[in-house]
Amino acid sequence: MLRAVLFDLDGTLLDLDMETFLPVYLSALAPRFASFLPPERFVRELLRSTGAMVANRDPERTNRQVFCEEFFGRLGLPQERLMPIFEDFYFRDFPRLGTHARAVPGARRLVQAAQDRGLRTAVATNPVFPLQAVHERLRWAGIDDLPFDFVASYEDMHFCKPHPEYFREVAERVGCRPEECLMAGDDPEMDLVGARTAGMQTFHVLSGARDGSGVAHQHPRGTVEDLLHLISVISGGSGAGRSSPGAGRTP
Repeated sequence: MLRAVLFDLDGTLLDLDMETFLPVYLSALAPRFASFLPPERFVRELLRSTGAMVANRDPERTNRQVFCEEFFGRLGLPQERLMPIFEDFYFRDFPRLGTHARAVPGARRLVQAAQDRGLRTAVATNPVFPLQAVHERLRWAGIDDLPFDFVASYEDMHFCKPHPEYFREVAERVGCRPEECLMAGDDPEMDLVGARTAGMQTFHVLSGARDGSGVAHQHPRGTVEDLLHLISVISGGSGAGRSSPGAGRTP
């Protein structure tokens, strides 16, 4: 029985190509640290530490802990001085980058339909950003006010995509077994292969950036509207997905 839907964010609920967005993001962030190290080295170390976060499979350390140990440990710079700079950037500067993203037509209706049918919902984005940055991207998508049961961020998660452990952890956070979850995303290799390995149902949301070639054919696929129809069919409109309304939802 389907009890939860896990939604990827970038490229699925939000029209944002991370490969295009990343250079813009780094160009805005690096100057904030120019008094500590050259922008080129800052970017190099940031990406190296992010890579360590993605590769980590230690369930005892959050992604944030892995990043901080790698980034500040390699640079020998004081975390207590630099972390406030990161935090201020996400509150002040990151919102201005929303000009590079657009809401996906039908995404809000899709999430609302799942919630209205009693299904638990999670924002299953790759947790390499702090929660503030994830909520800001939800605002760009026009869905930040919807009552998701869980929003993945680097503060809370211990794994990243495409590891199966990531998908099992998100399922646990929404109070479901993996086989009771449907993972929907635009990138089969990042969003779907690991989810399928974890035991989840999967759906490839087609976007302009990805044509559904190769591994995509292993997964049911279609538009946002197709996914909305699928959820309506397999949920049966029972509204029985939640044991306690609002439990575990983000504020």
